[in-house]
Amino acid sequence: MKTRFFLYAVAGLMIFGSAVRAAEIKIGFVNVAQVLQQAPQAAEAKKRLEKEFAPRDKRLVSQQKELKKLEDKLARDAAVMSDAERRKLERDILAKQREIKRAQEEFREDFNLRRNEELGKLQRKIFEAIKALAKEENYDLLLTDGVVYASDRVDVTEKVQKKLKSLK
Repeated sequence: MKTRFFLYAVAGLMIFGSAVRAAEIKIGFVNVAQVLQQAPQAAEAKKRLEKEFAPRDKRLVSQQKELKKLEDKLARDAAVMSDAERRKLERDILAKQREIKRAQEEFREDFNLRRNEELGKLQRKIFEAIKALAKEENYDLLLTDGVVYASDRVDVTEKVQKKLKSLK
């Protein structure tokens, strides 16, 4: 009987002791998606991408206008053209369509590669800011994705955003 009481007492102390230690742990939550959306570096990256890809986009628009003119000419003048002229124009239109399609695919691929590069850089900066904040404010655990609920008391997203702004 004494041994049972002793075991219960030890188990109770262990549970109580771990509860006290758990209360000392500092935990926080960061909404990384929100930080990504509102980061000033995201806006800067978007501007860089627009500037880098604007000339190619303008060329694509110009090529599409040229194609439209050829298609309009075929629709308008097909009845008065000779068979040879009409076939040549149809081949020109088909070649132009292929060229534009290929250029659009290359544009899309190149743009996606560059966007992913910029996103990777930004994500690394965000995690640097999260780590720096965790060290400065002595967090034992900072959680991000996969959290079903986080109260405002543990949400440090705004602090991370401020930290990220200071890392410019």
